[in-house]
Amino acid sequence: MGKTAFLFAGQGAQYPGMGKELYEGVPEVKELFDSAEAKRPGTLAMMFEGSEEDLKKTANTQPCLFLCDLASALALEKNGISADVCAGFSLGEIAGTAFSGILSNEEAFSLVCKRGIFMQEASDRVDGVMFAVMKMDPAGLEELCGKYGVYPVNYNCPGQIVVSGESSKMEKFREELTQIKARFLPLAVGGAFHSPYMKEAGEKLGEELSDESVYNINAPKLPLYSNRTAKPYGTEKQEIIKLLSTQVSNPVRWENILLAMREDGVDTFIECGPGKALAGFVKRTLPDVRIFNVNDMASLNDTLQKIGG
Repeated sequence: MGKTAFLFAGQGAQYPGMGKELYEGVPEVKELFDSAEAKRPGTLAMMFEGSEEDLKKTANTQPCLFLCDLASALALEKNGISADVCAGFSLGEIAGTAFSGILSNEEAFSLVCKRGIFMQEASDRVDGVMFAVMKMDPAGLEELCGKYGVYPVNYNCPGQIVVSGESSKMEKFREELTQIKARFLPLAVGGAFHSPYMKEAGEKLGEELSDESVYNINAPKLPLYSNRTAKPYGTEKQEIIKLLSTQVSNPVRWENILLAMREDGVDTFIECGPGKALAGFVKRTLPDVRIFNVNDMASLNDTLQKIGG
């Protein structure tokens, strides 16, 4: 039997009520959530009862989604399902730092709260949007992006690349895509993420992570694959800080991460957190592997039954 990977969901997967069932059904999740609520009052109300519009705001999305991602992993571990490797999509990589032991749960939650604020500030300065482009040749899409001053930022899977940029430029870019009959889909995010517009947010994250009074950065206890390099994080502290902070203004190499995991012997992938987007990316990239997702009690029990069986 091959290895198992936990994949932590990214921004855009959020929905009102997320995490509530796991909070009520798994004591370890309740402990995690209550600790976070003490540090950031109002977080649980936002997760369980917040509107879609409020949850879409980056400063709210990130701490809420982080908790839901980590909750799914905790629920799996409590029931005897462990991971050999892990990765997180964009925001999900912060959950990966907690799960892999680079940061404690508390430190990672502090970081994700700051990350949300820094990226919200950057988003407020630029009217940015993102959308997924389907079934375009990567080289052709990259050339078209250069023509309009927008950025290919998330290489999700074969046939899907997310583009990010300023709204006015993206509108002209969208018109060209329509003319050439390319299919595209807007994303439920609040900014031009993983583009140069996030450079200042990344610089602030680097300063934040360098504060040794807040963050004790450790070597990972299990491989965490980096969004930037598609390779596992190393053990050197400054390199960890660099990868985590510059991640916000650089592309996510998700397809390459999945291919690297498969090359390293992973044949079971479990998406941890809201939605099924990452499971879909796995299916389109690696059709011969086992794929599951956990975000509530029903999906947890279904995954346990199928893996156990």
